[in-house]
Amino acid sequence: MTDALLDRLRAIVGVDHVRADQETREAYGVDALKRGHPADAVVWPANTAEVSAVARLCHETRTPLVPRGAGTGYTGGAVPTQGGVVISLARLNRILDIDEGNLLAVVEPHVVTGDLQDAVEAVGLFYPPDPASLRQSVIGGNVAECAGGPRAFKYGVTKQYVLGLEAVLPTGEIIRTGGKVVKNVVGYDLTHLLVGSEGTLAIITTVILRLIPRPPAQLTMRASFPSVRHAVNAVTGLIRARVIPAVLELIDGECLDAVAKNLNVRSLAPEGTAAILLLEVDGLAEQVAAEADRVQAACREAGSIECLRAAGDAERQELWRVRREISLSLKVITPLKVNHDVVVPKARVPELFELVERLRARYRLRIPCFGHVGDGNIHVNIMLTPGDEDEMRRASSAEEELFRGVIALEGSISGEHGIGFSKMKYLEWELTPETVGVMRRVKAAFDPHGILNPGKIFPE
Repeated sequence: MTDALLDRLRAIVGVDHVRADQETREAYGVDALKRGHPADAVVWPANTAEVSAVARLCHETRTPLVPRGAGTGYTGGAVPTQGGVVISLARLNRILDIDEGNLLAVVEPHVVTGDLQDAVEAVGLFYPPDPASLRQSVIGGNVAECAGGPRAFKYGVTKQYVLGLEAVLPTGEIIRTGGKVVKNVVGYDLTHLLVGSEGTLAIITTVILRLIPRPPAQLTMRASFPSVRHAVNAVTGLIRARVIPAVLELIDGECLDAVAKNLNVRSLAPEGTAAILLLEVDGLAEQVAAEADRVQAACREAGSIECLRAAGDAERQELWRVRREISLSLKVITPLKVNHDVVVPKARVPELFELVERLRARYRLRIPCFGHVGDGNIHVNIMLTPGDEDEMRRASSAEEELFRGVIALEGSISGEHGIGFSKMKYLEWELTPETVGVMRRVKAAFDPHGILNPGKIFPE
């Protein structure tokens, strides 16, 4: 990073919006994964034109360019692997329009997901995607990773709500894809090519999102079970009964214990609970009451210890507290966890839990699990003791066996977090060489010099 290049960056975004000090470079060299490489410089453009100018400069000088949202990802997708310029989109943080007549919102990429949800719900609308980090993660990152969340079982993931994009290519060209209509079959669907592309094809600067009417009523429930198998059986029973809750989350006993210790709370579930399901049903009030009865019946048939219905919003928030606190609380077990977001077809979730149980026994590891059991997306957390090399080796073997097992179950090694750089070496376990070859050619078409977010997705 030369002084001349820094001066040219300052000329584009302003002196106050370019940093190259060590503290900033290191802070923007990691995300939630806590691994990466320091940036050479960080820039904060104010608008699409400035994003375009920075990209053109990096294209011209062959400088690596890494787009960054809130840095909440778990696979290193928003951090440099080769230095270069990190382009933070933090200043592009406006909700540009909430169009009630057309049921859509137009937002800049650094709008916090939860803030958008609050804004649209205030006018009776609903944006369903709800990643666990919704109070920290931003829409641009959600789009780049195709974020999911607990409501995906009923409502789907981010890609179902993206109607159009404005984006800057690595060459500096500005493109607009899709638009404000639900039906659009003019040319290739570049919108959904960019959704989930992990910031490797373009830098998203504006997003047009589909909204739906806010459900008038919702009810949260907690069902407690004597084993994970009983809880999974309840999910199978719900699917057989054709009940589709808005939310269907499973939390195993080890996670519950960790949260109880971390919060010093003993009222998270009845004694003898080895797993809980958190469920929400929504819709018209009479529909919600009927569905709640069917949920309770399915849980009872599967052997639930207790099925509790939240009496109001305060109790609802208390039920959800355990889910929100899991990730932090797992560090009570060990300070280091490797969080895998594997996914299998719904009907094969029992086999996934059988696989995890075998891994626990074979490799003598603690592997608490929680996640979106309704859509088969389970967070498998391998807990590690820093400095224990033997445990690290066993964990690495368990990780590989987990991925091979998930693929054999017709699933995927990542349902939400993406590939980034942390899962690159496993990409070709799941995808054929021909499929990866097509993806590489798409990457080259968008990014001929390979400057945008290099070292991600594809193994070198």
